[in-house]
Amino acid sequence: MNNEDKFDGILLAMAQQHEGGVPELLETIFSFLLRKTDFFTGGVPGACKGKKEKEKEELERKRQERMKKEKEAQEKEEQDNRVTELTDEEAAKLQQELNEKAKAKKSPVTENKEKETNTAEKTSENADEEEDPEDKGKIKPNAGNGCDLENYRWTQSLSEVEVKVPIKAGFKIKAKDLVVDIAKKHLKVGLKNTTPIIDGELYNNIKLEECCWVMEDGKTIAITLEKINKMEWWNKLVTTDPEINTKKVAPEPSKLSDLDLETRGMVEKMMYDQRQKEMGLPTSEEQKKQDVLNKFMAAHPEMDFSKCKFS
Repeated sequence: MNNEDKFDGILLAMAQQHEGGVPELLETIFSFLLRKTDFFTGGVPGACKGKKEKEKEELERKRQERMKKEKEAQEKEEQDNRVTELTDEEAAKLQQELNEKAKAKKSPVTENKEKETNTAEKTSENADEEEDPEDKGKIKPNAGNGCDLENYRWTQSLSEVEVKVPIKAGFKIKAKDLVVDIAKKHLKVGLKNTTPIIDGELYNNIKLEECCWVMEDGKTIAITLEKINKMEWWNKLVTTDPEINTKKVAPEPSKLSDLDLETRGMVEKMMYDQRQKEMGLPTSEEQKKQDVLNKFMAAHPEMDFSKCKFS
């Protein structure tokens, strides 16, 4: 074996362990020479100096930068994980601290404006109640146009009612532990062998075949009730509930396609008449009267209608 082939086995093994190719292999070799020998300072003039030394320094600098970026990324990931793993109590405490800091930063002017806004809102609410004495004592609807009560919450649209009933028990709740009886105009909900949470006559009739209920997260009963009359707002879920003020219901905008045929026809007729009035043209009723008159005049050509006035 000549000197040229003498170290092939060692170099081949080294090359196989350097996925970065020749630059990474040379980096390892020059790093060894720098750390373990006096190759760069004790060699003959011109040996492995100049350009190669600069290349080695550049490779070392890049390696240090890469290691620094990897370390920063790892620290950031660990920080994110620490934030994600906050318990509910820690999150609540953190939120309270942030609220206190924000409150401390408020200027007197800002606080006065907030007080004025709250006072104006209360005054507006009181004015609304005074406008209609019949609505005094009625509860303002919640965000879902229903009511938040002590033991359950209900919301509604024109077509259905959603009821959420939390179950407070010291064990994991299963469907077999519950009583959920839905009748055409009666609802009973609760745990077996205990006083029902809801047990009363519904505000109006429901469509039984379209009603259903499920258990959410083993803690809450979610019930969907399909209304038969889809053109009214319920002012209470069961007759024993406090009454809400349906005049303050804020329904979502609906599309014509969501309406039944009869209601859709009425709405389209009103829209047509409104457009006709804006253009100075006869409404659908006026056009119908004019058509009847034209037919009558055509059927009686012998009559003189020139001096007649029509209104």
